[in-house]
Amino acid sequence: MIRHWYEPTSFVEWLKRAFSLVNIAVIVVTAFLVFSEFRFDWLERTLGRYLASTNESRPETGAIWEQGRHTSNAHEHLNEIISRQQDTRQNVEQADSFSGLASRIQPGQWVSLEKQQFKDLYLNLEESAAASVIEPAQLVWLLNGKNLERIFCEGVAGGIKIYFIDSQNRVIQQIDLGKEEIVNIENAEKPIIGSLSDLEEFRGRIYSASNFFQAMFKLPKNMIPDLMQNSQVLLKQAGQLERVGIWNEAKDGYIVLGFEFNEGAQTNIVFIKGREWAVWQLSLNLKGEEN
Repeated sequence: MIRHWYEPTSFVEWLKRAFSLVNIAVIVVTAFLVFSEFRFDWLERTLGRYLASTNESRPETGAIWEQGRHTSNAHEHLNEIISRQQDTRQNVEQADSFSGLASRIQPGQWVSLEKQQFKDLYLNLEESAAASVIEPAQLVWLLNGKNLERIFCEGVAGGIKIYFIDSQNRVIQQIDLGKEEIVNIENAEKPIIGSLSDLEEFRGRIYSASNFFQAMFKLPKNMIPDLMQNSQVLLKQAGQLERVGIWNEAKDGYIVLGFEFNEGAQTNIVFIKGREWAVWQLSLNLKGEEN
């Protein structure tokens, strides 16, 4: 057997080795495999079945790269959100009024408010105007009780929403303020130039100042503070008080009273609010005065 491992010494020996049984078997098997592949495509089918069975465990072409790109974009977007939130927070901290607060928060933005900041904004309002935002007694309990955890302010189209949240993330109080409403609240007790007769809302319910106060003094003394809330603002107005008008509709339990002052060539109107039930009682007395 050892002699078969050296190079053949003759052509006959080379033929014997070339056409040995092992070589012929290898050639036949190879030819059969090649022929069957061309005829039945078994190799492609087998490979296809294998790839189909392992498809779920293999990543798609470029999926890893796409995932990395999406992750990077998400981080950039998150950083932008955080940056905008910080800028908004800094702007809100500088607000000294509800109108300033509304102008610093865009629709869809959220920012937390400190209790003290909300209290300062509230105390900057006149007493009767502040009561139209939230009752002082209710605010005392909200800010000093045990339930309030934090305050959120949300920017919405045309205004803001303020949420008082407890420790269970429940909204225990919500305040909705439109920008126009905020302006009216903050300027409610500032005089405007004009006459009560020019305002349709007072037409038919305008009385001389003497008749108004005579009817008012017939009310119980403890009712007058509810009728003329924050009447100190009237003392700040110069000129002669000529007429008083009663708004023809109530809102949130209040009715607007308009006081017309004549100051030389100019007529000013000062607005204050009165409790609806107290104004209704006054109206009964005014009808008696007219009769």
